[in-house]
Parts: sequence; C-alpha cells; structure tokens
Amino acid sequence: MRKYLIFFMVFCSFTATLMANTFSEYTSKLINIDGEYASIEDSDAIFVGSSGVVIHSFDASTSSIIARVDVVEKKGGLAKLRFDVYTGSAQSAFPIPGVVPQIGDTVKLNYLYSRALIVAPTQSIYKEITEHFDDIQWIHPDIMATYLARKFKPNPDREDFQATCKDNAAALIFFALESHGYFVDCNNFKIIKSYKGSSWQNVQVPFYSRVSDIESSWLRWGSTQINDYHTHYNALIQR
Repeated sequence: MRKYLIFFMVFCSFTATLMANTFSEYTSKLINIDGEYASIEDSDAIFVGSSGVVIHSFDASTSSIIARVDVVEKKGGLAKLRFDVYTGSAQSAFPIPGVVPQIGDTVKLNYLYSRALIVAPTQSIYKEITEHFDDIQWIHPDIMATYLARKFKPNPDREDFQATCKDNAAALIFFALESHGYFVDCNNFKIIKSYKGSSWQNVQVPFYSRVSDIESSWLRWGSTQINDYHTHYNALIQR
C-alpha cells in the first residue's frame, strides 16, 4: 500500500550551469595497460566514477565490445580505468569474443548516458527534473514500478535498478534525495554529478509512479515496504 511521509525541507531551485549535453560520450584509445587497470588521455568530459566499454576491432568491418571500464582516477593528464566484465549484451546466445583489451583498443566513456532511470519523491519533482535535463531520454518510472510489482518487491535494491537499466539500454539513474539530486552510474552506483534541488513535502514510496500499490509478499524474503525514502536510497548510493 502506498505510504506518504511528510518532510519540511527546502530545496533551492536547480542552479547548475549545463553544457549543451549533460553527459557527452567520450571516445579515446588505450595507451597503457597494467593488469586490471589501463590509462587514456584525460578530458573534461570524463568523470571519476563514470563507466564505459572497450571495443576491439577484428578487421576493418568487424568490432565488438570486449570489456567494461570504470574511471577510478584522473591525474597528470591521464584517466585511470579499471576493467570489468561486460554483461550488457542484449542477446546472451551470442558467443563471448574471448579477447582481452589491448593497447590501441577504443574506449567509449559515458556509454548509454543519454538514457536514464529516475527516482523522484513526487510528480512535481519528477516533472521538474525531466524538463530541466531535456537532453536525456528518461525511462518512465512506471516501467521500474511494474518490474517491482511483478516481483512483489516494494523496496528496490541495486540489482533491481541494474536489471531495469540493462533491459532499457540505460546507464544512469537520477536520485532526488533531501537537498540534492544525484546522477548515479547504474553499473557501479558511483555518484557522477550532484545538483541542488527544489522544494517538496509529500513523499511517495518507493518513488513517484502511476503504478498503485506495489505489494509485498510473505513468501518472498526481503519483501518489505520502505519505511524511509531518504534512508533507503542514501544507503544504495553510499554517499
């Protein structure tokens, strides 16, 4: 059953100065590899915590994503990356390339950052965020809510968000929490950017959507309602 918590907080209106695109995809080449880490040339388009993919070209017409990367450091004109397994393929029946990253392979950072999920406490905050960041394709929260309703899971965790991101070719989540809004990478749950927010009082849990009553089930472990919107999502993004 839907719950409403009352808060008396004041959000400032969004004050961030934005470029033409909130996040621009950045392409570079691997220039150094050391075990599970690698380096590329730094850029203002790169954010610590952002993720991307490594693309290997087999010939002039054939290439494939062979790994995922996270930006772990920016220093001395270089961005340090950590390799991870890429699991975003839409077709699991395709064979795994079986190729490790090599110097000269292409890196695309901020990959799929043009699409995002959104966690907002009210419809008005949802509208304010989506209208402000109009260069992003927003996945309507009804999609996430429907997924949770099917699972009898009114308290979404990281795996729930990651599954929804994968199903909808998105790599960002926007969380509206307390006095700020946060863009969070869906792969690693690192905060990429933060902003001041605006005023609101009523909170819909687990978040604003038009799906009513995401029920819990005593047959499913951990199927409980969220008691505190802010505490739940602050714990997820570990800020």
